[in-house]
Order: sequence, then C-alpha cells, then structure tokens
Amino acid sequence: MRFRPDAYDDLPSGTVSPLRNVGMTREEVVAVAQRRELGQLIDELGVRQQIDPDETVCGAVVLLTVEEPDGHISLRCAWSDGMTWIERIGLLRAAERAELPADGAHDWRV
Repeated sequence: MRFRPDAYDDLPSGTVSPLRNVGMTREEVVAVAQRRELGQLIDELGVRQQIDPDETVCGAVVLLTVEEPDGHISLRCAWSDGMTWIERIGLLRAAERAELPADGAHDWRV
C-alpha cells in the first residue's frame, strides 16, 4: 500500500489522526514515504569502486548534495541498515583522511 501525503488532510476537526498511533508527525511520515533506494541514482552519477570477488562490503555511508526546488543546496547523508552512529562517524573521518593530500604530495591550495 502506497502512502498518499494528502490522505489525512480532510479529517473532521477533533478527529485523532492515525499518524498518532505510529508516534510520528505528518512531516515525518511524508519524508519516510518519499525515501528511495540510491543504487540506481549512484550508478547514474557514475560512482564506481573496484571490489574484488573475495572482498565483502560491510557497510556504506553516502553523502549527497541536493538542489532543492528553491535553489538552495543541501547536504544529506544516508547509510547502511544497522550501522551505529560511531561506525558512521568513523567511516566519514577515515574517508576524510584518505581524501586529504599526503605531506608534499601536491599543492592542493591551488
């Protein structure tokens, strides 16, 4: 069953919204309903990584820059199911370090 964001707009005054039963605001329910898998999107952006047949990918953190309808650019983050916040932060920090130039490697200020 697909969620319609406008499904509860016409409830009579004083009616208890079914959203209260799940402990979420209407905005949170709409946000969850609009989530989508990122695999195809990442493929379309040309993101690639060499994974050898004997290697296992244990998790992923994906950073996205998204242009919103009003023209603002926002930063969003998605991650694999089951990752703790400490794993996500650790992965982000390790990636940040790997992207920084090594001492004397090249002048990255140009």
